[in-house]
Amino acid sequence: MSDLAASFTPDWVSPPGDTILDLIEEKEWTQEELSTRLGVSAKHVNQLIKGKVSLSQEIALKLERVLGSTAGFWISREALYREQLSRAAAKEKLSEWVSWLDCLPLKELMSTGMIEKCRVVEKNKPNLVEQCLRFFGVASPDEWTDHYSGMQVAFRRSREDQSDIAAISSWLRMGEIEAEQFSGPKYDRDKFEKALDEIRSLTTKPASEFEPRIRHLFSECGVAFVLVPAIPRAHVSGVARWLNPHRPLIQMSLYGKTNDKFWFTFFHESAHIILHAHEKKSVYLDDPGKQISEDPKEIEANNWAGDFLIPKRHSRVLATLKTKNAVREFAKNIGVHPGIVVGRLQHDGLIAVSWMNDLKATFKFAESE
Repeated sequence: MSDLAASFTPDWVSPPGDTILDLIEEKEWTQEELSTRLGVSAKHVNQLIKGKVSLSQEIALKLERVLGSTAGFWISREALYREQLSRAAAKEKLSEWVSWLDCLPLKELMSTGMIEKCRVVEKNKPNLVEQCLRFFGVASPDEWTDHYSGMQVAFRRSREDQSDIAAISSWLRMGEIEAEQFSGPKYDRDKFEKALDEIRSLTTKPASEFEPRIRHLFSECGVAFVLVPAIPRAHVSGVARWLNPHRPLIQMSLYGKTNDKFWFTFFHESAHIILHAHEKKSVYLDDPGKQISEDPKEIEANNWAGDFLIPKRHSRVLATLKTKNAVREFAKNIGVHPGIVVGRLQHDGLIAVSWMNDLKATFKFAESE
């Protein structure tokens, strides 16, 4: 007989009984004769051919002796058939789950390459459901709901409108996927604090210089740092969380920001890692520049970030800074970018929000390869 094992790769649901039937027809055997040779009932052979009973290890060994090929081939043939049946059943389920897509930010997931770009029409929806399940790493929308609804308990929101769980979970998952590539040492608080001291001095540098340096410094102290595209409906520009007991993650958006907002958010998230490491199940969803939070831990992180960028011993000078030259000189003396000083002056109400914005820098990060 031909080597069916080497060439058999069907794309339809076909039981191993089809192969058995082909072989006994070549030999001009009846099912009854095969049953006699195998030592099983004619009924069992008939059910085997129709795929109504599974092909066992014992039958596989008998088929090896009676029809040829190997027991491994027959077991693989059975496994493939059962997989095909499961996939067919799963495909029907995908069609039942298409309504789940209505809550997901499909446009953003497509634009960032998380799922394939396509028209959101009925014929494409089952495949989109499959892609979204793979993206989230869940078996069904029910598991997605259970997992992320459960995670909501850990959310510490800085804004009341951070309620779109689909958008938030999508943004968080994007960060998780990128952070999975991180393979650094366990978190070291002392190294992390030293890294932040150096990073503060990088605020005067362009993104092309400080971004790779941040990644390097953080990798040495065991902190994952990822930049991912923003999802507007999430109303989150930064997050601090612990992926496991030894791995904190700081995640920020890729979209262009003025440097005062970027650096404040950056050090705000860093503050959560330093100050609130005892609450490793908390997920801090932050958009610090949009709203004043009443959460004590958010206030604590805000104060820490503000004092880290402009130490308290220098803060009394802020009210005297009335010209751009004065801001530049002050920023140079304390070792930060002038835009950070302008942002602080605006936040504290010492100057109008429309003043001195030309001292700020705007940058946009390139997406990770």
